[in-house]
Amino acid sequence: MARGLAGLGVVREPARETPVRAETDVLVVGGGTAGVAAAVAAARNGAEVLLVERYGYLGGLATGGMIILLLTMDDGRGRPVVGGLCQEVTDRLAARGAAYFPPAGQWGSEDADLVEDARRWGLVWGRGPHRVRYSVAYEPEELKLALNTMVEEAGVRLLLHAWASEPLLEEGRVRGMVFASKAGRFAVLAKVVIDTSGDGDVLAGAGCAHEKEEVLPWLWFCMGGVRDPEAAIEQGGWYFRTVGEGKVLLPWGATETMSRRIDATKPEDLTYAELEGRRRVMAEVERLRREVPRFAGAHVCHVADQLGVTESRRLQGEYVLRREDLDRRFEDVVAVTGHWTKYDVLYHIPYRSLLPRELSNVLVAGRCISVDHRVHHATKEIPPCMATGEAAGTAAALSLTTGVEPKQLDVPLLQRRLSEHGAILWPT
Repeated sequence: MARGLAGLGVVREPARETPVRAETDVLVVGGGTAGVAAAVAAARNGAEVLLVERYGYLGGLATGGMIILLLTMDDGRGRPVVGGLCQEVTDRLAARGAAYFPPAGQWGSEDADLVEDARRWGLVWGRGPHRVRYSVAYEPEELKLALNTMVEEAGVRLLLHAWASEPLLEEGRVRGMVFASKAGRFAVLAKVVIDTSGDGDVLAGAGCAHEKEEVLPWLWFCMGGVRDPEAAIEQGGWYFRTVGEGKVLLPWGATETMSRRIDATKPEDLTYAELEGRRRVMAEVERLRREVPRFAGAHVCHVADQLGVTESRRLQGEYVLRREDLDRRFEDVVAVTGHWTKYDVLYHIPYRSLLPRELSNVLVAGRCISVDHRVHHATKEIPPCMATGEAAGTAAALSLTTGVEPKQLDVPLLQRRLSEHGAILWPT
């Protein structure tokens, strides 16, 4: 009889020594867009940085997850609210012809034709009346190249194919992290640790207060060889134009809803979602080829390497940003975001939402920052993840140069530095 994967007691392991592979000023755990932003910002501000990622590429859901839309970099009224490294990435993609976004003169426009064009690119969501948003569609392999280049140019040390295992705790601090790899276990020691793992692996392992949500998982995918994508979209269907001739992007709504929610920290749940998701993707491909004439000769370009999991653990930090904080301006603001499905919605993210209560030298950035479930729908998107990553990386470097822990950092100094590097903290 097959045995279950849980509830079979425990095994006792003998004490063992773990080799230290590296020491660094700043250790960034997780190489998604928030992690890259944190690593690049810290390095550009003078810190020695090591960025560790479990997969073989950077970008996380923004590349391997095929969630290839930057939603959104404005407030719904035409004002940009995310700049800095996210804007730099957009500029790099645009320079290579690998991005599409409405021209600045159209942002905030209610012109029906312009709104419809943006909608066909997947850049307009939610309930109307709609306006043109400053959102970006892009090519994921080009984003990988852009992120690789930025990391290399900044002098960040990069280590791929290493899985964060457990934090090394020492009197209210994380002295470093233990990682698992094909070469075995090893430790990295650091003065400051930034958790950009998405699932809050560092903060959970260190015993920090957090919440956890179960979610419906998805697999985004892309198809090529579609005959006249514009005409196919006009006929109706849950797919969008994307960068590349004859290609369309099919997001979560392209397949039936998964039969149940999952806990994205449980391997059993993730296994179910991987198998079920890929089965549903291929069933949808067959349906499109069979029922939609313009897809008859189409082929699958790429099915996401990573499940589209948008939420699991969220920090309960020094401050939990809540729905009631809509439009509230905090003195310690370090990032701002609009809402991808709503207009005239603005959240000012305080520095305290990046700080665990229990640890003095750890920062958190990306989708696991300290917000409630409703605000998370805005802050989980790629632009605000990059903005909080940039804030965390800059804070880590400044804490080292000023000789204080991140919790004691002079926030006005941090705000000035972020503004100097193009971050938008007080939209006008």
